[in-house]
Amino acid sequence: MPRVQTLKIRTPEGITFSLPLASPVSRFLAVTVDIACLHAASSLAISVFRAFGIVSLDLASGLWVVFEFVLQLGYAVVLEWLWRGQTLGKRLLGLRVMDAFGLRLQPSQVVIRNLLRAVDVLPLFYLVGGASCWLSRQGQRLGDLAANTIVVRHARFEEPNFNQLLSGKYNSLKAYPHLEARLQQRTSPQEAALALQALLRRDELRPEARMELFRELADHFKTLVPFPEEALEGLADEQYVRNVVEVLFHPRRMPRPV
Repeated sequence: MPRVQTLKIRTPEGITFSLPLASPVSRFLAVTVDIACLHAASSLAISVFRAFGIVSLDLASGLWVVFEFVLQLGYAVVLEWLWRGQTLGKRLLGLRVMDAFGLRLQPSQVVIRNLLRAVDVLPLFYLVGGASCWLSRQGQRLGDLAANTIVVRHARFEEPNFNQLLSGKYNSLKAYPHLEARLQQRTSPQEAALALQALLRRDELRPEARMELFRELADHFKTLVPFPEEALEGLADEQYVRNVVEVLFHPRRMPRPV
């Protein structure tokens, strides 16, 4: 089965989004970086457990086994959850794990794909996982297939022309800098791109589909960061999404000191 270079996701409103899939080579390089990080952490911990060995060799050995198990499993699970699908290696290589349908990555998916890593590494240095990536249509290793996840290249978006895109109305969200910063932190690049594309292609939608799309987007962003009622008063769903896009792609600029 031929591999695809991009994953196309089509919304019920007829909008298609393309996500560039990570190549097996880039994933291999990211894994290499992660292995180096794990090796450095293990080497650093050896000196600590040697101190326990003075008291009890059995205690030191037992603690070492527990530490290695937690480190090997917890490293990827914790970082991929906290960093929205990225480890140190993936962040360095510009890769990100996400749901195969473009949905938000769930904790269960993070755990499943990393538990199956024990199989992917067999028999030596990800031979099973690498073969699966080459043979899978979407470049998925066994853990990805089980968790229904994919690894994409982390796209970097250019700042849009806000003079044309936005309506020029007062953005009530910017009256709350701490919530504005929280929204930027909690929104993934895929979510930001989805909102931006919805605004850019809004005229291609039927009126009913346009209203439904912006209602769903507004509801989603309101769950990420709840703004006070006075900030939302009189805002239509589409205008709320416009305000969100301005916050995400055109962040507040701090005044220069005089």
